[in-house]
Parts: sequence; structure tokens; C-alpha cells
Amino acid sequence: MKHVRLLVLTEDLPQASLALADMESFHPDTRPPAESRLDGLPAREYREVFTQASARLEKIAKLIPNEETPYIEEVRVVDFAELQGLNDWLGKVWNETSSYEEDLRRLEDEERLVKEQQAALANFADLNIDLGMLHSKMRFLDFYVGLVPRENLRQLQGAVGLADHILHVYMQEGENAHVVIVGPTGSKEAQLSAVLDAAGFQNLPIPQGLDRNPAELGRDLDAQRLAIAAQRKTLQETLKRWSEPFEGPLLEARRTLMLAEPLVGLDPSIRSAGYLAYLAGWVPARSVERLGARLRESLNHPFQMTVRNPAAEERALVPTVPAESWVLTPFAMLVRQYGVPEYGEVDPTPLFAVTFILMFGSMFGDIGQGAVIALAAWLLRRKLGRFWPFGLMAGLSSMVFGVLFGSLFGVEHLLPALWMSPLSDPLLMMRIALGWGVVFLTLACLLGIYNRLVIRNWSGAVFGHHGIINLIFYLALITGGFNIANAGAFGAVPAGLVIATLAALAWHSWRRQQAPAGEKVLVVVIETLETLIGYVSNTLSFLRVAAFSLNHVALSIAIFTLADMMGAFGHVVTVILGNLFVIVLEGGIVMIQVMRLQYFEGFSRYFSGNGHEFAPLRYRRG
Repeated sequence: MKHVRLLVLTEDLPQASLALADMESFHPDTRPPAESRLDGLPAREYREVFTQASARLEKIAKLIPNEETPYIEEVRVVDFAELQGLNDWLGKVWNETSSYEEDLRRLEDEERLVKEQQAALANFADLNIDLGMLHSKMRFLDFYVGLVPRENLRQLQGAVGLADHILHVYMQEGENAHVVIVGPTGSKEAQLSAVLDAAGFQNLPIPQGLDRNPAELGRDLDAQRLAIAAQRKTLQETLKRWSEPFEGPLLEARRTLMLAEPLVGLDPSIRSAGYLAYLAGWVPARSVERLGARLRESLNHPFQMTVRNPAAEERALVPTVPAESWVLTPFAMLVRQYGVPEYGEVDPTPLFAVTFILMFGSMFGDIGQGAVIALAAWLLRRKLGRFWPFGLMAGLSSMVFGVLFGSLFGVEHLLPALWMSPLSDPLLMMRIALGWGVVFLTLACLLGIYNRLVIRNWSGAVFGHHGIINLIFYLALITGGFNIANAGAFGAVPAGLVIATLAALAWHSWRRQQAPAGEKVLVVVIETLETLIGYVSNTLSFLRVAAFSLNHVALSIAIFTLADMMGAFGHVVTVILGNLFVIVLEGGIVMIQVMRLQYFEGFSRYFSGNGHEFAPLRYRRG
């Protein structure tokens, strides 16, 4: 990545922005220039007019939609005068269009009010009395209308009777009963209120608009909604006839704004001093020469382009170019869930793709089920978008391991295994999983060391978490464990390396602690134990690779055992549903487990995720 600094004449800024956008290789650097004289903001007024015009066009488009997509056939400069004229025209169109918006909003408000009244009326639909009587208490009678849980209904009826009131259930819905309670006013009113609270009674307020019989009100509200719908249809037809002459000009307006957008995107990074304008950005090294040629071809006046490498202190500002391969794109999307690699940091996407596919296939090895996943990804590629290659490769990997395991839809006696069934030697599968974990963790540590060396963090590369000393300790520990398993002894060399590396880590931890001696000792002991336990537990985490490959076979056996207990038809149905269950449920669980291994055992060792993506200036062509 290169830092490119441009000095152009201010009048050439619009043409320069179009050239940069067309190349799609210029990521603006918004930092102000070092020259104090370059403090003007030449594109600020342009941006303000553009923002206002875009807002007006979007509001108009809500009422005058145009499904046709504008396409830029010829790139041209949109100067300030043209943009200002377009903004003024859009303002006039919006002033005329807004009257229709106000009428439509008025109809929406009226319809919303009717809907609210209908929703309220639904609570009283079975109450065949004049609702106007229930708005307020009468002189000698109290009215209570509301809901009460059905399990409390019988007790409430008895308690209401003791208070000289009558309870009438006029509707039961779900777990609640709709009731009306009527009784004389008097001294027992306070007693009844306490009873209602204890029974979980919820009062249903009656809106002021509901002052007649529910059935009659329902018919009137339905008629109001039909009238509103008819008014809306008429208004929309009138709007459509009125707006037809504007459809072409509005499409052209959108195209003009698309051409003006690159200069607006550059605005935060542009500074000027009179006739001279400054802008800077980050450009991939392979694109610098082509960018210079394009500017020489496009600009009417001379310009200056200065190119340099990023400075060490600028590393956090340099964007990272994402993976562009259609194969790696879905994996890059998953990597971005963790973060974006910093500039100079190893992009984990290729390693992530390879290890993810290998682990998924080994944990979910079956020819038939893998073929279903791959076929589903292919058939749903339009809905899955750029993610469909992920499903295709996961399915193909499952098929490859299915050939090695000899598994076809869970059946292991139809095809001979190219290698073996996981269940035939579980201990071997576990040893392979541990070996895979050792290789994976070692590679992750090496990448972490490389990333620290790139930024000249020598201390972190040697003594840091998962640095060189940690890696030597881990490999010595693994070697000693291997020796115990095969020869019964840890070995002098591995033991010496383990002791030496732990001592080195303890010494480094002691030196950087700023605390009393007792506290230092405690921290050193805890960090040393954490290093020992952490590497052991991280390695054992990869046993899940073997566990799920065994679980896959065991689950298939369980499905066929259950199917054999059925008749012929039941056998077929059980096998089909069982395989669907395995594909959906176990497939999802396996994917989660692989993601966990990648994120926590891999990325945490070598991937900071603190970068930001390369977002070049570009204009929309359609």
C-alpha cells in the first residue's frame, strides 16, 4: 500500500474525483495536510447542495417510485452551477409533491385511528349494550369492565357476591375471561377494589369514540375503512397521472447525483489555498502507475502526485485490501465477524478457509449428506449471494471424507472405506485430532510471532503471549508428553526446555511488574500456571474434532437402529427424517464447533482484528 498526495488546480477537482472514482483504487486520507496554508474547504458548499438535492430526491421517490435503474454510460463533470440548478428544480417538484404526501398522511392518520377503535372494540364485541353507559359511573351503580385470569374466575365470583355485586362473563379468550361487574355504590366499593386487585383484574378503558352498541359501531368502522381505502386509491391514481411527465427527468436527476457523488466523497480529505487544492489517500502499489496515467489523461492542467511508503506511526491508519477471490469471499465474511487484519498483518482468510474445510469434513464425513449440502448451496446460490461457495466447499469436503470413511447417508457397508470408519479405531482418531491441534496451534503461534516481527515488536515476538519462548515451551511439553506415551519417561531435553522457558517467562513477568515483592510473586506464579494450563487445555480442545467424527457415526447407527424397529414404510420415513435431522442439527453444531476452534484457538494467537477495510472512492454505475 502506498500513500499518494495530489496537488491539483481547484477547478480540476471535479474531474479528478471522477478519475479517482473510476479507478476504484483511492482510499481517502482525511488527515489535514502539514502545510498550514492549505486550510480551505473547496468542496464544502458543493457537498451541502448535493446533500440537500439527494434528500429531496429521496423524499420525491417515496411518492413517485421509478423501478428503472440509472446507468452511467458517459462519465462527465457535474459543476456547481448544474448541481445548484438541479437542487432548485427538485425543490420545486417537492413543493408540488408534498401536497400529495400531506393528503396521504392524513388518510393514514384517519385509518390508524379507525384501526385503534376497532382494536378497542374487539374487547367489547360480545357485550350487547350501549358502551356510552360505561364511560362513567351512574349515581347508584358501579360498572367494572375488564379481564381476569380464568383460574381466578370462580373465586372472584364468590367474592363479588359478598360485596353485593354481580359478575357477568361476556367473552372468554385464551387464558383470560372478559367480565362486567355491576353493583350498587356504597361503602363496599373499597372492599371490592381490594378483591379485584387480588384476583388480577385488569381494567379495560372504553375510548370516548365508542358510545354505541358494539355491533353497530363495528359496521360503521368497517364502512369508514372502506371509504378511506377508496380515497387513497383515487389520490394515488391522480398522483400517478400527475407524475408521469417527471419520471424521465427524475431518473436523469439520479444519474446526475451519481456523477456528483465522488467529489462529495472526497470532501473530508480536500484542502485548498486559492486555486490550489490538496488531497491524499492510500492506493495499492500495483495501481499507482495506472492511477497516475489516468489523471494525466483526465485533467486539463498540470498536477503533482507524490508517492511514498507508509510511515511506521501510520500503520493503524493504512487500510487493508480484502480478499477478492470468489472462493475466499465467504470465508473473508466470517473472518470479518472477528475483525479486519491490520496493515502488514497476515491475512488469516486463506488459512481459515483451508483449516475450516478440513475440520468440517473430518467431523461431518458422509458422501450423501455432503452431496445434499453442496447441492442445496448450488440451488440456493442466488439467495445465498456471495456465501454460496462456502456451502458448496463444505459439502464437497464432507463428501471427500465420506469416501475415506466409507459412509453414504450413514450406511457404512454399501461402499468400501478408502481409509477406515472412525468408530473402528476411536483411539487413533483421537491421536490424529491431538496431532492436528499441535500443528494448528504451532502454526498460529508462528504467524503471531511473524506479525510482531513485522512491526518490530521484538520483546513481544520473544516473550509475548504465544511468542518464541511460549512456542519453545509448548513444543517441549508436547515432545515430553509424546515420550511418556511411548517410552514412559518425559526426557531430559524436553524437561530442561520446559524449565528454562518457564523461568524465562517468569523473569520477564517479574521485570515488568511495578508492585511489592509479594504481589510480584503471586502474579508470576499465576501467569506461569496459566501458560501451562492454557496450552494443555487448548490442545485438548481439538479432541472435539475426533469426538464429532465419532458422534456422527454413532448418531447414524442410532437412526438405523430406530428404523429397523419400524415397518417397511416407517423404515424409509425414519431414515429420511433422520438424515435431515443430522444435516440440519448436527451440521449446524459442527459448524459452530469449528468456528470456536478458529476464533479462540487460532485467531486469538495471531490476529488482532483492529484494522479497517480498504474502501476506495467509487461511483455507482447502476
